[in-house]
Amino acid sequence: MYAVIRSGSKQYRVSPGDTVKVETLAGKVGGEITFRDVLVVGTDEKKLLTGPDAAKAKVVGKIVSQGRHPKLTVLKFKTCGQYKICRGHRQNYTAVEVSGIEL
Repeated sequence: MYAVIRSGSKQYRVSPGDTVKVETLAGKVGGEITFRDVLVVGTDEKKLLTGPDAAKAKVVGKIVSQGRHPKLTVLKFKTCGQYKICRGHRQNYTAVEVSGIEL
């Protein structure tokens, strides 16, 4: 069984036991979180639930950690002149372990 959830502006395919890194969510490590914005649910009988049927489902998980991704370096460079700009960025994330999908 799996589900496609929307968290922030991104979509994630999750199944029970998976750990996903989503955009930062409020909550403490060890706390429980519920995703109610479910787009699709795939059952064990190879049947897809979409639309209003999937909207009734919810995905329950536990917050494993709050952290930051590794630094990405962005370099802007032009060959003529002395133009070189180097910037870094680290995105925050919340790691969630999915415990179950409830229909």
